[in-house]
Amino acid sequence: MDITARLDDIGKPAWITLMVLAFIIFWPVGLAILAYLIWSGRMACWKHSRRARWQREGMEHMHEAADRWFGGHRQPRSSGNRAFDEYRSETLRRLEAEEQEFRAFLDRLRLAKDKAEFDEFLAGRRHPESPEPQPPS
Repeated sequence: MDITARLDDIGKPAWITLMVLAFIIFWPVGLAILAYLIWSGRMACWKHSRRARWQREGMEHMHEAADRWFGGHRQPRSSGNRAFDEYRSETLRRLEAEEQEFRAFLDRLRLAKDKAEFDEFLAGRRHPESPEPQPPS
């Protein structure tokens, strides 16, 4: 049995201990162990031992992050229960409609506030309470 199999049997604490000791003794070895752990998938997700699954999940997270940044909308994955999927889809559509209504309400509210402030400004200019000094000509 080789050392990686033994460390895998012990689990996560063994890998972390080996890496920390390697950094303390000679940092390039610690760096090499860290690179191996990242490359092999051992550092990414300890609960999933298959590298292909880890890569697929990583790609899904990248797509989700890109969607958040660029405003894309993707269909959520199916849960396997059609009734729940339909409920979730309908709830998401309703929430999106409510969000649009709320944004429109906020826009109308901001417009009303801006209009009130502008009307107050115009009223102040039309009927000044104290005459402003005129600049010399």
